[in-house]
Order: sequence, then C-alpha cells, then structure tokens
Amino acid sequence: MLNEHREKFKSISIKVGVLFSKIPLSPNQWTLFSIVPAIIASWLIAQNQFLYAAIFFAAASFLDFVDGSVARVTGRVTKFGAYLDTVLDRYVEFLAIVGLFYAGLPTVFLPAKEWLLLYLFGSMMTTYAKAAAKEKEITQTEIKGGFFERAERLIILFIGLLLAFAQGTVFLAMAVILLAAITNLSALQRIFIVAKLASKS
Repeated sequence: MLNEHREKFKSISIKVGVLFSKIPLSPNQWTLFSIVPAIIASWLIAQNQFLYAAIFFAAASFLDFVDGSVARVTGRVTKFGAYLDTVLDRYVEFLAIVGLFYAGLPTVFLPAKEWLLLYLFGSMMTTYAKAAAKEKEITQTEIKGGFFERAERLIILFIGLLLAFAQGTVFLAMAVILLAAITNLSALQRIFIVAKLASKS
C-alpha cells in the first residue's frame, strides 16, 4: 500500500540521504547499525516499557530508511546492500516479536503467544512466497503487492505500542491479532499471484 506512494517520499529520501551522507558511515554500516535500537526496543517491550520501546523501534525503522537514502544519494547502491537490508529487516521484525513473547499480553480468544506464532509464520511466509517465485524461476521480477507489506506492519506495531502505553496491553494484543491475520492473508495473496503467473508459463 505505501509502496504505491513511493514517489511522494522521494524528495524526503534525497534530503535525508544528503544530510546523513555527511556522517562517515557506508550504507551497509547504516543498515547494520539499525539492529542496535531494534535489540533495545525488544528488551523494552519485554519489560513493558512500551513508550520507550516505540521510540527505539521508530529509530530502527528510520535507520532502515537512512541506509537506502544514503546509498542512492552517494551512488553506492549495490545488490549486496539490498540483500543485507532485506535480511536485517527480518531480524528487526523478529526481535519485536521476541519482545512481545515476554510482554505478558492478555488472552484475546487465544493465548497471545499463539497469535504471535501466527504473526511470525505469516511474516516469514509473506517474504518466502516472494523469494521462492524467483528461486523456482516462475518470475524474473520481484512479486509486488499484498494487503499489508512490511512498512504497514511496522506502523501497526508502532501504534499498538503507543496504545499499550496509553490505554493498556489489550490494545497491543489486538494489534498482534491484526498482524497475525494480515501477514497470512498477504502470504496467501502472493501465492495466488504466483499461481496465476505459473499457469501462464
């Protein structure tokens, strides 16, 4: 969804890239650095320090934006950089889920840990459904689309953390349920897209 409006963020990306390119770090170093606030956010979530967790989680997401911006502005876009960025994205999301496992979220229809397992599985399958299509040579281009992609998932999680701080953990549990649903629906949607492509080949 947000990817459809990528052009609107281009001017912001350029400004961020110009600003942060003045710091002597390579794009890949910026990517690796994003794991630090993600680890802190995970620990803070586990400690039920949801406001501070949201701040550090936002910092990790912003650094993920910085690395690509710096790479484009400085002309250092590489295939390995894109690969590293994708891999670290998975680690950041996984760290958030680990923190949520220890946050003591309330039961809503099912125990919170069962919703978290569904969220983890859906997140993994959303990514794998896309990667497997290229691996099996069904398509040479990256599969796009999904009800909610990573950016939207991060926004929902961020809002859930803020609501947990302001109103209580039941709202964070509801955010996890929503994430469990949309990740698996997005994975199924991508599988359906790949199936249609395979039937035409």
